[in-house]
Parts: sequence; structure tokens; C-alpha cells
Amino acid sequence: MTPTYSFEVDPALSLVACHMAGFYEPADVAEFAAARDLAHQQLRCGPNQHLTLIDIREMKIQSQESVAAFEKVLHSPAHYSRRIAIVVTKSLSKMQVQRAARDRPVQYFEDDVSAARLWLLEPPSHP
Repeated sequence: MTPTYSFEVDPALSLVACHMAGFYEPADVAEFAAARDLAHQQLRCGPNQHLTLIDIREMKIQSQESVAAFEKVLHSPAHYSRRIAIVVTKSLSKMQVQRAARDRPVQYFEDDVSAARLWLLEPPSHP
């Protein structure tokens, strides 16, 4: 399946929503990262203050090379999100994204984009 992605940016909420599908080669990951960079230019918040919602329910199992490429994209300090919500299905791709997103402020949601969005937009709790 050909890789596809789309971005919706809500500057008022400092929110970038991304939908991804298909199988990505490392070159596709690079194209995705460039498109992500363009989407981030629409934000008005300070660096690393945005929220990210990623829907990967239609992604296929990725090659190890592509997972490594996505890991580099997710760990780019210039594009760190304050919080990331990832919508997944029960599958190996969930385990792959968990590995790629390790050490990031990520919460996973099974098949529930609304719950992911609500979690992102709720004020952080402070002890």
C-alpha cells in the first residue's frame, strides 16, 4: 500500500493532527518529515509548545529501516511536541511506534481519536 499522510494544523490550539497510512520506505519518511516541518510553520506558539495527534490506524507493519527513520523524526529536538497522542489498533505496528517513540511524552489510544484529542487539550495536572 502506497504511503499517505495528511496534516491539519490548528494554530489557536497549538495542535498538529496527522493521519498516516500505508507502508513507508526510508525516503517516504524523509518526505513525511519535510511535510511535517511545513505544517509546523503554521503554528504560532513557541518552539516545542505544540501538541501532536497522530492517527496511524491504517499504517502497515514497517521495515526496521523505516522504524529507525521514524525514530529519528520523533526525536528531532527542533520539532519536539509538548505532548503526543497516538491513535493505534491492536497490532505489531503499535509495538513499532512504541519503540520509535520511547522516551517521549506519548499516550496511546486504541481506535479513539476523540479521546486522544481530549487528552491532548486537557490542562496538565500538577502534583
